[in-house]
Amino acid sequence: MTERYGAHNYHPLPVVISHGEGAWVTDVEGKRYLDCLAGYSALNFGHGNPRLLQRAHAQLDRLTLTSRAFFNDTLGPFAQALCELTGHDAILPMNTGAEAVETALKVSRKWGYRVKGVPEDQANIVVMEGNFHGRTTTIVSFSDDKDARDEYGPYTPGFRTVRYGDADALRAAVDDFTVAVLLEPIQGEGGVVIPPEGYLREVRSICDELGVLMVADEIQSGLARTGRTFAVDHEDVRPDVFVLGKALGGGIYPVSAITAPTRILEVITPGTHGSTFGGNPLAAAIGHEVVTMLQEGEFQARATHLGGVLEEGLRPLVGNGLDAVRVRGLWAGLDVSPGGPTGRQLCERLMERGILAKDTHGSTIRLAPPLVVAESEIALLVGAVADALDA
Repeated sequence: MTERYGAHNYHPLPVVISHGEGAWVTDVEGKRYLDCLAGYSALNFGHGNPRLLQRAHAQLDRLTLTSRAFFNDTLGPFAQALCELTGHDAILPMNTGAEAVETALKVSRKWGYRVKGVPEDQANIVVMEGNFHGRTTTIVSFSDDKDARDEYGPYTPGFRTVRYGDADALRAAVDDFTVAVLLEPIQGEGGVVIPPEGYLREVRSICDELGVLMVADEIQSGLARTGRTFAVDHEDVRPDVFVLGKALGGGIYPVSAITAPTRILEVITPGTHGSTFGGNPLAAAIGHEVVTMLQEGEFQARATHLGGVLEEGLRPLVGNGLDAVRVRGLWAGLDVSPGGPTGRQLCERLMERGILAKDTHGSTIRLAPPLVVAESEIALLVGAVADALDA
């Protein structure tokens, strides 16, 4: 029915899921699968996490929406908790990840005009090759993914693209009209691409030296996925702006936000940016519980330990069906060797073996099981990958 009545903007694997619990989902025929996509990291805490469901149910019975025309009693505590988690002192809540990225772009430009003194309509933002930040018309304007970009012009100007991981190229691209550098600390859609050690510290240094905002899109990489609360924590870097989403809603509800110091976010004033649903009581209640869980540190520790188990299992497959394996926390990108299956074919083989994963860029697949997965289930995953490559 979905294929009959829905637009074909996705090409799903041929499985119809009807139930999920923890790291597992069940299809309409009763077959169980280990979910190794986790909603592109939106389900970091697993399907039906009891704490999150309890908090959501309690809030559903009280209040779900006021709009930002009025205060509500859950947004303030959520905002405070998220600021404590990020080390910033203000948030701007939205709904989806793409909305949060658009918000960060608007804030960066307005900061450039109001604070840095860039002449009106002259601001530029430096972005990275291989980026993925969403699919709005502005965001696809600086994408180099042809499927996402082609035939959606005319494109929004004001962006400069440099090679990801190349600090010298970044420095050369920044001029007096540059207001921000936008990057993913790890490129998720690109195939879990990890930059060279020290690169994020160099980006931070360049931004400080040249008076430019560092904007970190942690929509997929953040909130414990990589073994730290944020991927930038691996280099002890704090960006000027965090862009957050996906797991912030616990896999229950769309919740996103940007966080920044007040000196940056104060450029947004009443009427200049908003969202009917952004910061609604239900979203804030769920987001607050997510932040509370992250403050306890259990999920970061699990991602670190289980990521080590995953990497140890996958490494022997390099040269035996895989060209490369990239792992950071419980997040892996696998490049299939030439002559082997395509990424899609490998995902289909894994599905037959009870594993759900997602391909990207033809010959790469990504693995991102919920952080509640058991060590024995990681072994099951590794065995299935090896078997599927041999098939």
